[in-house]
Amino acid sequence: MAYEVKLTTDGLLINWLREVGENVSASDIIAEVEADKATVEIEAGSDGTLLELRAEPGDEIGEGSVIAVIGTSGEAVAPAKEPAAASSAPQETSSASAPETNGVTMTDDGRVKASPLARRMAADKGIDLSRVQGSGPGGRIVKSDIENISEKPMLPPMPAAAPATGGQATWGKMPEADVDVLPLSRMRRAIADGTIRSKSNTPHFYVTVEADVEPLLALRKEINSALADEGVKVSVNDLLIKALALCLREFPNLNTHYYGDRLVQHRRVNIGISVALPDNGLVNVVCHDADSVSLREMAVNNKAMYERARSGKIKPDDIRGATFTISNLGPFNVKDFSAIISSPEAGILAVSSAQRVPVVREDGTLGAGTRMNMTLSVDHRVSNGAEGAAFMNHLRKLVENPLRLLDLRGA
Repeated sequence: MAYEVKLTTDGLLINWLREVGENVSASDIIAEVEADKATVEIEAGSDGTLLELRAEPGDEIGEGSVIAVIGTSGEAVAPAKEPAAASSAPQETSSASAPETNGVTMTDDGRVKASPLARRMAADKGIDLSRVQGSGPGGRIVKSDIENISEKPMLPPMPAAAPATGGQATWGKMPEADVDVLPLSRMRRAIADGTIRSKSNTPHFYVTVEADVEPLLALRKEINSALADEGVKVSVNDLLIKALALCLREFPNLNTHYYGDRLVQHRRVNIGISVALPDNGLVNVVCHDADSVSLREMAVNNKAMYERARSGKIKPDDIRGATFTISNLGPFNVKDFSAIISSPEAGILAVSSAQRVPVVREDGTLGAGTRMNMTLSVDHRVSNGAEGAAFMNHLRKLVENPLRLLDLRGA
């Protein structure tokens, strides 16, 4: 029976890497799709012959749509069905229709339901998507909806030239020679949309603790010494991801997503990891089952994901299924910061740099120690200050007593 290759995200087909008639294996990359924040590599998913391609480069494709068919050479291919509409509903829930606001269809996480291409076109034209009624499947805004709008651009006006009378220029009246107007990339627009939506709609509160990381650094040194013959290196971030995942297992309420009319508590602990990209980009890759995977396997998988992300060759599973996120600015010598929650997640952990600082020992004497600040951002609709504080105190205990991170299989 023929196997259908389906997209797991909305995107724009960039190009095909294999042709009809070629034999492929399940792990072969057959296409590249541009999603909001990354170029995603599409695997064949099955061994066989590539029988049919159902999209052309430049086509805007919805999540769930069949883009190719793989089977036995000469096998008859069933007629194509209607493309699947994009959906943002979580896997744990039934596929209920998305809410509507003023005739505009919204996803469960509060976004206007629109294709990636329609979003990009709307941004280029300065069109507010919340004022557009979609004609696509399920009310989704598509390319033609944007093309048919005669609305004037809603973006701020370009800076005007300074008055001839001279004087100090103000914003909006700067000489054109004094500014560079830079276009927004697709990724930067997606980041802007996501952070504005989260910061505007999610009531954040913050809890910060300081942890002694000398035991963690010592344990990392021992682990890496033991794994040196295998060429594997466990990073500080790997250890923090493990600690965070174990903490979420003890505080399942924070491993929850908020969808307005319901909370979805996840049984798996999948940690999103913020990765800085070239050209000021950012993407969250996902360490799946971080509470149960061994540190060795985690280190290998995470390193491979970071490399794929920075080279623009992300796989669908790399960015899918996060239940909670960590953002680590440790390498950038920062004392403290807070991060914006990735909606609909209940929180995000911001990790600062480990620094040598004066400390007061238990006997009252002064000395030097290595301390690191960690700040939890929490959605107040899901949790409260008392739970946030208990969570961070438990996380600090795990960081300061890192042998607890080795209690799992193969760790």
